Amino acid sequence: MMNSELIVAAFYFDGKSSRRHSVTLAVRNGLAVISGDVRRECAIGDLRVSERFRNARRKVTFPDGAYLEILDPVAFDALLARTGFQDSFVVRMQQSWRSTLMAFAMTASLLVIGYLYALPAAADLAAKALPESVEHMIGKETLAFLDKRMLTPSALDAARQQALISRFRTLVPPADGMPAYAIVFRKSRIGPNAFALPSGHIVLTDELVNLVNSDDAVIAVLAHELGHLHERHLTRRLIQGSMIGAGATLLFGDVSSVIANIPTVMLDLKYSRDAEREADDYALAMLKKNGIDSAALIRVFEALEKESDDHSPYLSSHPPASERIARIRGAK
Repeated sequence: MMNSELIVAAFYFDGKSSRRHSVTLAVRNGLAVISGDVRRECAIGDLRVSERFRNARRKVTFPDGAYLEILDPVAFDALLARTGFQDSFVVRMQQSWRSTLMAFAMTASLLVIGYLYALPAAADLAAKALPESVEHMIGKETLAFLDKRMLTPSALDAARQQALISRFRTLVPPADGMPAYAIVFRKSRIGPNAFALPSGHIVLTDELVNLVNSDDAVIAVLAHELGHLHERHLTRRLIQGSMIGAGATLLFGDVSSVIANIPTVMLDLKYSRDAEREADDYALAMLKKNGIDSAALIRVFEALEKESDDHSPYLSSHPPASERIARIRGAK
């Protein structure tokens, strides 16, 4: 490095007390020379120079912990240039608005790719490894929660309930590995609805049974919910939500108030369009295998679409009924 007679004003701190000393910094023959209230020399290769910040003084730190606070940044930059000093690649990137925008775009892209592909894949693996006892516990506690808050005992005739259950039990599944399930009927305070819990409970409301007014349509609904169980959609969504919550905790701190009540969170879970298509496909395959016209599933969506004018919750968390009806008709 070349010698320089540039003189830079600075404060010197010994690293042991808060007392400051007025000094000057110069570089001669590869040595940083401190003059003024304190005199010392140090090889410039042993010094550590802080990053450049807009509203903070740069520091030059000695091996023993003593340091300088630079008072003349312009002269200091000139001194660094003459000694051949160069900020690290990361620091230069941070100080370039173009590099910052590029880094932001790359980070955003990685987050989107992770959310769309890596997160679902990880959730699928975790769901497959999750003990069934955990799923049963979550499902039972959720059903108990809903029974206290939103559901009441079914008013549907017991014979009708049993007839629907018995008929569904006679159906042959469209794929191997039919999940264990139990159909339960409830009266709902939020209108026509049906959903499957991780415990295997398929909850069917009186309002939905009365709305579709067709045994085949009810069977189609049950087949759709069985599809969700077969693919473990709700468990996967719960795991994804937990992963997102854990990530948010790392980024923003404690978010326990958001994820403290699992049953409440489950009420707001929305299946992805892919999950709904998978459940629809499972239902269609099951209907076809058992000689039931796919029009039964179309009837369900048509009835729910009409009911949605009165704010039916079933379709509020699903893809548009018209889109699904068109897809079913196209699959015939």
